[in-house]
Amino acid sequence: MKHKVGILGGTFDPPHLAHLRMAEEAKKQLGLEKILFLPNKIPPHKHISGMASSDERVEMLQLMIEGIDSFEIDTRELMRTGKSYTYDTMRDMISEQPDTDFYFIIGGDMVEYLPKWYHIDDLVKMVTFVGVNRPSYQTEVPYDIVKINMPETTISSTEIRNNIENASTFLPEKVWSYIKEHQLYGKK
Repeated sequence: MKHKVGILGGTFDPPHLAHLRMAEEAKKQLGLEKILFLPNKIPPHKHISGMASSDERVEMLQLMIEGIDSFEIDTRELMRTGKSYTYDTMRDMISEQPDTDFYFIIGGDMVEYLPKWYHIDDLVKMVTFVGVNRPSYQTEVPYDIVKINMPETTISSTEIRNNIENASTFLPEKVWSYIKEHQLYGKK
């Protein structure tokens, strides 16, 4: 019997409660054994200035998932030079773990963008995409996507960074403390 592992990729800049909820709901609704958080270094579809460093983002992720045994962090994309492509990462993971079915969890914003992903026609044969609803984004694309239900949220890392002074309610307490302590995103 194959293992069932969820993957939640992103910049996690910063990781917030909606990321945590997406992972929890995917694990519960799909019966996944574990969730791998996959922070990326240079996402091909984003151009971000003022990002927290890779180490800071990993530290915040560790604080967010602390005490949740079935949640882990995979930092392989942070070790890459150049852009991070999900196709390359999944090809490597499948080669390393041929007895595992991977479920790649994405928000509605990424579902809408899916047709533009690098090698998407091959990628959809390698993993099961799991789409999470997000307000004002389409979740209908020409690919098979498993949809999971969770209360819609408008939380986004971009909005948190842009309004950091009022962001504490959207962040795990330890992540908020880390942001203040390290004066990230202009928080002093």
